[in-house]
Amino acid sequence: MPYNTVLFVVEDEVATLTFNRPERLNALNAEMFGEIAAAFNQVSQNPEIRALILTGQGRAFIAGADIRELSEADPLKARQISAFGQEVLSTVERLPIPVLAAVNGFALGGGCEMALACDIIYASEEARFGQPEINLGVIPGLGGTQRLARLVGLGLAKDLCFTGRIIDASEARDFGLVARVFPAASLMTECLKVARSLAKKGRFALQTMKQVMDRGFGLDLRSALALETDAFGLCFAHPDAREGTTAFLEKRPPKFL
Repeated sequence: MPYNTVLFVVEDEVATLTFNRPERLNALNAEMFGEIAAAFNQVSQNPEIRALILTGQGRAFIAGADIRELSEADPLKARQISAFGQEVLSTVERLPIPVLAAVNGFALGGGCEMALACDIIYASEEARFGQPEINLGVIPGLGGTQRLARLVGLGLAKDLCFTGRIIDASEARDFGLVARVFPAASLMTECLKVARSLAKKGRFALQTMKQVMDRGFGLDLRSALALETDAFGLCFAHPDAREGTTAFLEKRPPKFL
């Protein structure tokens, strides 16, 4: 389908979704949210896509919500915006493939929440993160109060959400929010390198690993380990396990399904 506010490209089994409202720092509006949802649906229906990268055009990843639209919302409309946005972000979280956030600039409010829904966050040295909704007299509504705390801890999440302060990429990495930081000029090159590498891994093993890690994170350790044990055994019902071990013994690259 044609898109107005995002760019969607698939190449070498890797899809790249670029938020494309640079004149508004890629601020999320209703049209953009709808197109993001459509793109995620397109990814979920295409078995040829084995990894997804999210990034932004211009100086921002996503600089937050479109404040003009928010300013006109009543309580019912605001709740609908939050519910729809959370469903969109949950959709990307549930994708069976690895999803990388290549945060090139401002990731504030909904932009930070979008990145938090991804499996791995890589950042440019110019990236900035924050949940500044408190400065508008509201709270994060797309999962920021929940995913941020699960990633960096409740105390630090409260510090960021209560104060609304913005942190740079280096601080975000120190907090465990960001996995790696790259020079701005090489961010997409490095992210594509990782995504293409992941695209060559066993699809079933990656999907299983993602499910086990996500589901096990909220469980007690004994239950989570039992989940891992069952999934480990299940891997050996798939041909990739035989191919991977045989290729290792034969000293050749594996050819996974």
